[in-house]
Amino acid sequence: MVSDILFGSHTRVVLDVGCGVASFGAYLFSKNAITMSIAPKDVHENQIQFALERGVPAMVAAFATRRMLYPSQAFDLIHCSRCRINWTRDDGILLLEANRMLRAGGYFAWAAQPVYKHEEAQQETWKEMEDLTARICWVLVKKEGYIALWRKPLNNTCYINRDAAVRPPLCNPDDNPDSVWYVNLKKCITRLPENGFGSNVPSWPARLHVPPQRLQNLLMDANIAKNELFKAETSFWDEVVGSYVSAFHWKKLNLRNVMDMRAGFGGFAAAMIDNQLDSWVMNVVPTSGPNTLPLIYDRGLIGVAHDWCEPFDTYPRTYDLLHAFGLFFTEQKRCNITSILLEMDRILRPGGRVYIRDSKGIVNKIQTITKAMGWRSDQRDTSEGPYASRRILICQK
Repeated sequence: MVSDILFGSHTRVVLDVGCGVASFGAYLFSKNAITMSIAPKDVHENQIQFALERGVPAMVAAFATRRMLYPSQAFDLIHCSRCRINWTRDDGILLLEANRMLRAGGYFAWAAQPVYKHEEAQQETWKEMEDLTARICWVLVKKEGYIALWRKPLNNTCYINRDAAVRPPLCNPDDNPDSVWYVNLKKCITRLPENGFGSNVPSWPARLHVPPQRLQNLLMDANIAKNELFKAETSFWDEVVGSYVSAFHWKKLNLRNVMDMRAGFGGFAAAMIDNQLDSWVMNVVPTSGPNTLPLIYDRGLIGVAHDWCEPFDTYPRTYDLLHAFGLFFTEQKRCNITSILLEMDRILRPGGRVYIRDSKGIVNKIQTITKAMGWRSDQRDTSEGPYASRRILICQK
């Protein structure tokens, strides 16, 4: 319908809302695109377990009153097929949330009865959708059969040129669209960065290794050269994951659903791709540290913000491998270490593996707890320069 979408090149990261058992996301793997499949917390949320058992990225999500746990300009395409969401209710607050997460120039695909049915009630719904999308400056690119496709603008020009009385208004300039943890939905249009950051990502696969422009917005030590730090992290994880593949025979372990519990810039996930492992990685960015989630999406990866003092929104026994680098050292003053390990045990498949890299004291404490949980575990030394004081705890449930 729209050749510019170019799955696996221009369009790499997709959000599927109301995904069922995630067949849409499963199909897009063949197109070299990765999909975050979500099910709202309703009667169909248990289908997420089926999706994860198929080896497809999926999460339970509350599409209701608070922002979803993904950054602004995260997705190149958002897809809703019979997802049972009333996008125009409450002044279009849910569509405004979709707009926040949609990348500048990205597409919104809606496959629903109002697109093609001619009953009066359905046509009224279509007119409401048509009116709302026009007011938020989306362009209806194509309407064919039961599918309608809109495109989000590349910049703020259309918003600024609207009549002042047109609603919804633009969000306040001081609103941070990447702040998502327990942040309420807002009835306003998320502004796009004036410098174009987020909209100028390279095509896949080049974007995986190019330092994202939004890296410059990251709040961290001003004395650190951010691009050099990005390259150093990439090189570090390439070496480490390569050693895991050769020493621990990762390609024979049938690892599919993988979680990096403290993802940083997403270097671990990028190294998994570079080492041609047939797996996908859920990059979790703890809310207690720098918000690197926009950078992860700019690289063409997926992830979510999370506070490890709370449970993770997924079903039990759904991950094959959990990876935690420095997580317990940073969270020990906020969270109970045992509680985090018990949550890891909940989401890990029987026979699943855990790799924990942390300080010697932390690793010794963790190993005692894992033995009480019935995990098999083994400690190894590391030899990576500044991380030589760390140890690796390799566990199996």
